[in-house]
Amino acid sequence: MFSGSYVALITPFRAGRVDESALRNMVNWQIEQGSHGLVPMGTTGESPTVTRAEHEQVIRIVLEETAGRVPVIAGAGSNNPLESVHYAQVAEDLGAAAILCVAGYYNRPSQEGLYQHFHYLHEHSHLPIIIYNIPPRAVVDIKAETMARLAQLPRVLGVKDATGDLTRICQERQLIQSPFSYLSGDDMTALAYNASGGHGCISVTANIAPKLCAQFQTACLTGAYREALTIHEKLVPLHQALFREPNPSGPKYAASLLGLCSDEVRLPLIPLSPATQAEIRQCLEHLELI
Repeated sequence: MFSGSYVALITPFRAGRVDESALRNMVNWQIEQGSHGLVPMGTTGESPTVTRAEHEQVIRIVLEETAGRVPVIAGAGSNNPLESVHYAQVAEDLGAAAILCVAGYYNRPSQEGLYQHFHYLHEHSHLPIIIYNIPPRAVVDIKAETMARLAQLPRVLGVKDATGDLTRICQERQLIQSPFSYLSGDDMTALAYNASGGHGCISVTANIAPKLCAQFQTACLTGAYREALTIHEKLVPLHQALFREPNPSGPKYAASLLGLCSDEVRLPLIPLSPATQAEIRQCLEHLELI
């Protein structure tokens, strides 16, 4: 079971290359700030626009620097199951705790096709699998019945839910009888998701405010929802600002203000507009992060 605040790590670049020093520093800072786990090479890590060698480099660096202090769920998602299997094998060889795998985007598979995609990955890998359901980006939605069917596979242990449908966890909990990690994939609705039985969040905002995000998730896990609401309301303006433009341009700019890395992103992403930059700066100042 995975629970708490897991950060969907950005991948720092400098002059077109992975900034290894910045990445190592970010890993240590995240752990020092209280993040419960790390998720490198998800889509927030710009996985679609890194090379295979860079993908493997990032997973290796994060696992080396983490050194077992917190769990690492390595991104291994692709619309090509053969590529997912490759990254799953890399993650296993390097010592990851689990893999995060997105639904088959662009191909627009049926529910049966989605099931077979993840079944193939399950049968050709060995790590626990967290399924990433994000219909706004993947175009396809893993329905509750399909998720329940997948949960019957021994190593499908959880979901990152970015459906935006707060009834989905209720539907899945009615159908899934085995232990299952319900993780939100949306910072803004994570409070409601947890109140409905969720166990945590794979968070973008945790790149910038890891201590507050960890405190928020700990409050939820202990049933201290009044405290959680107070923290949530502090973070709402930052959640909004970070997603004002396509992710991860927002968190990368915010990270640059914190001195963590440059704001460099890869095309087709572009740097933030001055207006959004100003909004993010104001949020960080209000939270006394800078």
